[in-house]
Amino acid sequence: MSVKAQPDLQSAARLSVAPMMDWTDRHCRYFHRLLSARTLLYTEMVTAPALVRGGALHLLDYSPEEHPVALQLGGSDPQELAQAAVLGAEAGYDEINLNCGCPSDRVQSGTFGAVLMKDPARVAECVAAMREAVDVDITVKCRIGVDDQDPETVLPEFLDRIRAAGCQRVTIHARKAWLQGLSPKENRDIPPLDYDLVHRMKAEFPDLHISINGGITSIAQAKTHLEAGLDGVMIGRAAYHQPADILASADPQIFGAGEVADSVAVVHKMVPYVERHLASGGRLHQITRHMLGLFAGRPGARGWRRTLSEGAVQDKAGPEVMLDALARVTQTQVEQAV
Repeated sequence: MSVKAQPDLQSAARLSVAPMMDWTDRHCRYFHRLLSARTLLYTEMVTAPALVRGGALHLLDYSPEEHPVALQLGGSDPQELAQAAVLGAEAGYDEINLNCGCPSDRVQSGTFGAVLMKDPARVAECVAAMREAVDVDITVKCRIGVDDQDPETVLPEFLDRIRAAGCQRVTIHARKAWLQGLSPKENRDIPPLDYDLVHRMKAEFPDLHISINGGITSIAQAKTHLEAGLDGVMIGRAAYHQPADILASADPQIFGAGEVADSVAVVHKMVPYVERHLASGGRLHQITRHMLGLFAGRPGARGWRRTLSEGAVQDKAGPEVMLDALARVTQTQVEQAV
């Protein structure tokens, strides 16, 4: 039996794409991987009960090309999370990440996500149980605090607890989560980000691999955080809506190896993947909805989006829709170059 080569996650985590519900599914991750060979990719949050009690193992499906890829779990029961971690490790994920940052009502009702910031002892139990159950890295994604907590007090205690439980890498969203009074959408901008606190945590916990998340919208900003001493940067919505801006130059800019990905070539590389998906009974728009921002800010972007969004939902739509949309991009670029 062949043994899968273990990726260098310490290196891959220099840049990662945040787990985002309804966005970072397997099709999105395959597309992102074509833009960057080295960036660490995360699944959408998968709840431990769905895997362990619901038997929804299809939620673990992914393509081998996605490595390095991490599974994010939601849950608060140590033993159930341990069982889910085993399922994730058996599926071949390189890392298992515990969600302690999502503020949505649905997550709160399940007693996991950002609400776990209020119970660092339980989080430590969860980390320890998962750490005991599997050999792959167990990591945590958290906030600086929730509601009226004082981040200066609660965050160091939280980090100390999970480190003692065996967590060596953590991603900190530099904004408090408000569980009452703000919608998750409002919580994207309120309260303000506190990047300085995250940097101070790196100074206080030098042995922890700390990535920063929240409001970072460019490779230049990412490099600023890395050069200031943080170990990694996680980017969310910007990587989804402007994937080429963030990921196409990530390999040479962040990892110091590889070339800038060509967006036109990426579209052509997606054709065989699309054909396989359609042959298995899938629909084109399930893939192309993640590609709408590929040419964001570039000539032809509007035609690309319109052609793709209108054509991909049609019955029997195939890769020709994607190639037609690409032709509109190149035609616009030629016209503007004249």
